[in-house]
Amino acid sequence: MARILVIYDSRTGNTEEMARAVTEGAREAGAEVEVKRASEARPEDLLGIDGLILGSPTHFGSMSDAMKGFIDKSVRVRGKLEGKVGAAFTSSLYFDGGNETTLLSLLQAMLMHGMIVVGDPIAVGGHYGVVAVGKPDERALRACRALGRRVAELARKLSGG
Repeated sequence: MARILVIYDSRTGNTEEMARAVTEGAREAGAEVEVKRASEARPEDLLGIDGLILGSPTHFGSMSDAMKGFIDKSVRVRGKLEGKVGAAFTSSLYFDGGNETTLLSLLQAMLMHGMIVVGDPIAVGGHYGVVAVGKPDERALRACRALGRRVAELARKLSGG
């Protein structure tokens, strides 16, 4: 069974709702899932996982300060995430608020840890991850569940499960 960690930040509840849908999808795929807010997560939480899914609201075209703070602290476990699966999701107030740059900044942090990043070749959500504008609608929540499933399935395959 793959072990997936979902870390998110949310101020309005939109990104939190997306995190719940991502978690649901990963559990549907048979993964053991732990969910933490970025402000409560510690770098040690990253040890022993098979997959990591990060979710952040978009703030001025980038991730939130709480998520950035967590990622900055994650340097303490650098080298321990190599070959693990990663993915990202974001929410924003505006369609053109910098959603893709936020996703790319989250994925860039994963790549610096040597992680394998999951994209979406058929764009159920978006090529770089899932985006919701405002309160996540059913399309965004469906894409979140699909993202959780993809990460869990790939993590299971890579971990030999």
